[in-house]
This record gives sequence, C-alpha cells and structure tokens, in this order.
Amino acid sequence: MKNAKKSVMHVLGMSILLAWSSTSFAELVVNNNSASSIDNGSASLSWSASDVNQLMNDDESLDLAPQGSTSVTTTLRGGGTATISSSATPQQSVQIRDTFGSSRQPSVNARAALVMDAQTGEVLYSKNTNSALPIASITKVMTAVVTADARLNMSEEITLQSIDFAGAGGKNSSSTLRAGDSMNRAELLLFALMKSENPAAAALARTYPGGRTAFYAAMNNKAKQLGMTATHYVESTGLHPGNVSSARDLGILVSTASQYGLIRQFSTTPTYDFNLGYRVLKSNNTNALVRNGGWNINLSKTGYINEAGRCVVMHTTVNSRPAVVVLLGAPSTQARNSDATNLLTWLNTLPKRV
Repeated sequence: MKNAKKSVMHVLGMSILLAWSSTSFAELVVNNNSASSIDNGSASLSWSASDVNQLMNDDESLDLAPQGSTSVTTTLRGGGTATISSSATPQQSVQIRDTFGSSRQPSVNARAALVMDAQTGEVLYSKNTNSALPIASITKVMTAVVTADARLNMSEEITLQSIDFAGAGGKNSSSTLRAGDSMNRAELLLFALMKSENPAAAALARTYPGGRTAFYAAMNNKAKQLGMTATHYVESTGLHPGNVSSARDLGILVSTASQYGLIRQFSTTPTYDFNLGYRVLKSNNTNALVRNGGWNINLSKTGYINEAGRCVVMHTTVNSRPAVVVLLGAPSTQARNSDATNLLTWLNTLPKRV
C-alpha cells in the first residue's frame, strides 16, 4: 500500500566534520572532509527540493547523489530508488575564540547545556559541558550515523525479532511495534529517529554487517574518530545507562550528523503514518518543538531514561545563524521544552550573522 505523501524541509550545507582539540573549547577545527564514508564514515547525504517532496511517496524516484560524489543506489519500497553518497571536499581549519555570548544569558534546569555556532564552532552558552552523563535515546543519532556510513541497502526488508524487544540495561522496550512486523531499513531508521522506537534501533544494529557487536564497535570508533573523548556506547537504543556522553561531545556529533540529509529529514518529520499493509501506525515526532513548527529545526532527537533525565539535541537556524543546542538531564519534559525555548529565544536576540 502507498504511504501518504509528506513534504519535509530540506536544508543544504557543506560537509562539515567537527573535532575539538581541547576540553576548554579553546580551539576548534572545522574540516570539509575529503575521504569517503567507506574509509572514515564521513558520508554526506543531500536531496534536491523536489526529491524531498517525494521522500515519502512510493511512486517516485530519488536521485540523492551530489555531483562528483561516490554513491550507492538502493531500491525503496514501491520501486523508487535512493542513492546514498559521500562527497569529496577540500579540508579547511579555523581557530576560534571561546566566548559565551551575551551577559544576560538564560538559566536552564538541565544538568548540562550547550549552545554553539555550528558554522564557526563558537560556544555561545555553556553549562557543565564536559561531564559524561547518560544520554538515553540521544544514542540514536550515532545509530543513524553508523547506519548511513555503512551505505547499506535501505530498501532491504527487515522483520523484527523478539530479541529486538529485549531492551537493555534491565529496561524493557515499550513499543507500538510487534515481533514479526516487517519494513525496510529506511522505515526502521525513520521509526528510530522520529518516534524513538527502540526495537527499530535494535534491529538496525542486529542487521548490520557483523551484527550487534560490530555495530557497537563502529559507534565507539566513530566517536573516537570525531574526538568525542567523554563518550562511550554499549548498545544502539539508549536504554542502557552505560551509554554516556558530554554536551561538548554531542555538539560535535550533532554538527556532524546535520550534514547527513537522511538524518535531517527523518529526525524532523513531524508526523507520519506507517502503513505496514495489515495495520497503520500513526506516529508523531517526540520533540514538541518540531511538531509545533515554531522554530527552524534542521535536526532533532529527544531522549529519556531515569538515569539520564529529559534530554534533547537540535541543529537549528536562528537569525541566519546555524546553531547546535544540547540539553542533558532536565527534570521533566516541560522543563526540557522550557529550557530549549528559552535558549532559542535568547539566541534570537544575538546579533544576526551576515
């Protein structure tokens, strides 16, 4: 059966790989990475505006490869095609100042927070940014990066197994999905990013070349490659409190993940009806700021387990400034949304970028 057509905002950008040279943010290197995703996992995914309009339409073909890129083409559900690509661009480095924006900064409830200019790496707001904390489903951002870097067949049909619902860290995996449900890899990724479905993220790891062990190793290797020194992953969903990172490290990850068109589109889809053929799962984005549409959010992921509190990461554009917002350990969903709104509103008061 056909899924309803969805139109999702497309944000173009250069492939930017962020690596931090010290925990004090004194230096930041912004690299337009030149190697392919097979070598180092730095794939850039991009779609034209017309491709984005057809992203959720089964009948249309998608040509996702930028000019001059290496690519692999896959077949989407319903016969369309998708090309996952890695583009080559020259390397650049810049040195930036460690500044903290306006003197009248908002207070936040979260245990840790970061607002960073995603173009220059300038830190505009900082609270407890170097502490390694449980990150819950923010984990799924790295799950998506590793999946995209592998350039797997996104049209491959995957059937959920009972092991995908086993949970992690002693926690059960609550879900509207069921063992035996079948969908393609692209739909699993959309479920994981938009609705934060844990079985979907677990299935992505299970079906990775080499299985879950290889997937978890790829997550930690990617974190090391990006300079995420306070980060460690033990599984792909975020249910395990052993998945830890810092606001600083997540600033790196979000800036990197924002260069993947696939992750941008899927993580900011406000609502989607998953038609499995025998039942329809009406699903909403877990981030109210995405659902409400009041801010220009390019990438989003929320997270929650008891040990982590309420978390959110976003890549947004405010006053022509691309920015990363990270909040870890807010005491409630309302407090997390309030923190995020306050930071975005404050960011909107800063001088516009020209």
